[in-house]
Amino acid sequence: MADDLNRKIVLVVRPTRLDELVARYNTVDQARFYVEHLGADFSDYLCEHQLYRAAMSEAEEILRDFGLVQRLDRRFLPNFLFGPEDGVVVLGQDGLVANTLKYLSGQRVIAVNPDPRRWDGVLLPFRVDDLGRIMRDERAGRRSTKLVTMAEAVLNTGERLLAVNDLFIGRRTHASARYQVRVGDREEVQSSSGVIVSTGLGSTGWLKSLYAGWSAATRMLLGPEAAPATPPAAPCFPWDADRLHWFVREPFPSKTSGTDLVVGWLAAKESLCLISQMPEDGVIFSDGIEADWLSFGSGAKVVVSLAEARGVLVT
Repeated sequence: MADDLNRKIVLVVRPTRLDELVARYNTVDQARFYVEHLGADFSDYLCEHQLYRAAMSEAEEILRDFGLVQRLDRRFLPNFLFGPEDGVVVLGQDGLVANTLKYLSGQRVIAVNPDPRRWDGVLLPFRVDDLGRIMRDERAGRRSTKLVTMAEAVLNTGERLLAVNDLFIGRRTHASARYQVRVGDREEVQSSSGVIVSTGLGSTGWLKSLYAGWSAATRMLLGPEAAPATPPAAPCFPWDADRLHWFVREPFPSKTSGTDLVVGWLAAKESLCLISQMPEDGVIFSDGIEADWLSFGSGAKVVVSLAEARGVLVT
């Protein structure tokens, strides 16, 4: 028991919208003035903040019965070194869980929904009230887990980036991205709004919205019989599936750019290769977090494939 109490538990948290406003405008009163001046309801910001802070305090109090608790703000995740025996508890939203998983090395994650009335919590199966029971079960080896497949982008510079939901490869701005794409023995030069590579977990997010747009446009142009109101089983696939799904956004046909390689699957040991033709603003970012990015300028080559690492979620 003494060893258990000396074990570190990392509680991963995030700033609330109010925290971010105060960081920008210095005080709560100035933040209130800004929000209400634009006609928005500031009480919602206060309510969200109070509930999250209360959940954080309650979670810390519960976790102290199981080990040494270290609170970790999400902005420090890229530089934080998790120990192999560390317990990891994430106080949601879903995006915080995804962003945490890619910085771990097999540690099991307990994901907690701090505000179930506000957040659906696809990745947040537990509430703060559950935490004591879940921790006891976890220490006793009574909790099952669910594996989460990740994607990996590796540049010819040696830099790499993991994604739990999806990778975006394109331009930082709204301007067209130019690159050469290669899948197997097929290749072409493209001009598009960028390429999305999705995992099974991410297939219910950005990828799903791309299919929804495709389906609606097809129905409008070709009639309802041409495409179902709900896209077919693709793109949604299991979180632990050993495959990725890639999709080119708004490919532009021209004398120098093609539109033949616009969608496909990557099974284990298969890869998608892109070579940048963008002199500026070329980027690769993961999980919708533009701050978590790699530069992808002219001549840079990226190979995207299944990552060997897997996320581990306690269920």
